[in-house]
Amino acid sequence: MAKSAIFILLKTEKTMIRSLLFFFAFFFCAAFCQAQQVLPLYSGSIPNARPVADKQQVTINKELDTVLTEVSVPTLTAYFPPANTASGASVIICPGGGYHALMYSWEGIRIARAFNKVGVAAFILKYRLPSDRTLQDKSIGPLQDAQQAIKTVREKAAQWKLDPHRIGIMGFSAGGHLASSAGTHFGHAYIENKNGTSLRPDFMLLIYPVISFTDSIGHVGSRDNLLGAHPSPEQIRLFSNELQVDAHTPPTFLAHAVDDKVVLSQNSLYFYEALHHSGVPAELHLYEKGEHGFITAPPFDEWFNSCIYWMKSNKWIR
Repeated sequence: MAKSAIFILLKTEKTMIRSLLFFFAFFFCAAFCQAQQVLPLYSGSIPNARPVADKQQVTINKELDTVLTEVSVPTLTAYFPPANTASGASVIICPGGGYHALMYSWEGIRIARAFNKVGVAAFILKYRLPSDRTLQDKSIGPLQDAQQAIKTVREKAAQWKLDPHRIGIMGFSAGGHLASSAGTHFGHAYIENKNGTSLRPDFMLLIYPVISFTDSIGHVGSRDNLLGAHPSPEQIRLFSNELQVDAHTPPTFLAHAVDDKVVLSQNSLYFYEALHHSGVPAELHLYEKGEHGFITAPPFDEWFNSCIYWMKSNKWIR
């Protein structure tokens, strides 16, 4: 066969293969891809904000993550599962980053997509990072955004076909501190709440979370970023969430690695003990290896499936 004929044949085959791949990709996306909606967190002015320029930075690491810094304009990005698989449950996701950054892909997008696969609606919270430049009181800025996210999802539950009594909050690392703050400080509204909407998450999912700000086990970097370099003893106690647990704290799933040198596993242990002492349903998974971030271990399916099993066994997913 002439070289020109071979070239034409190979070119035709490549075109056919490319067309088939495109067809299957389109079909897969149409059938399974999640609808996304990026919503401003506040409909009007942003509470507690200073009138300064938005200087958000986005750094993309193709091997691992998309990292956001200097976040001053909060948003809520909704990922909805296909209608025929939707369970009515929803989870608000708080990425970590030491209250200095947001690990938006690793602890946000991939988690939202995984929830969608099991019929759970997911909302990634891009919360304001504490800064004296952008916030009048940086210690409450992230918590305001978490409360506003819960309020938004609960008030739009009927519109989005969600169960307003099955709204959870999930947090990783410092995002776990924010999520556990939402679950222990809901009795005080840091935002405007004219309708008296419940700001209490129905359940919490805390993955290698910062819980404590105490000197013994707390993550000092997160504490300094949220409260400043010289917080008062009263501030440290208020935001050490293991000390704020009571019988009304939401049921909680926790996962942590014992070899975590960044955020000690005692954060999860002490929080679990406080929950158990208060009679709050809780489940704790401690992994021998995993370090901080579960980068290489345990496998994603291992800890995430345990989380889903806990949600199903407690009827959050029905």
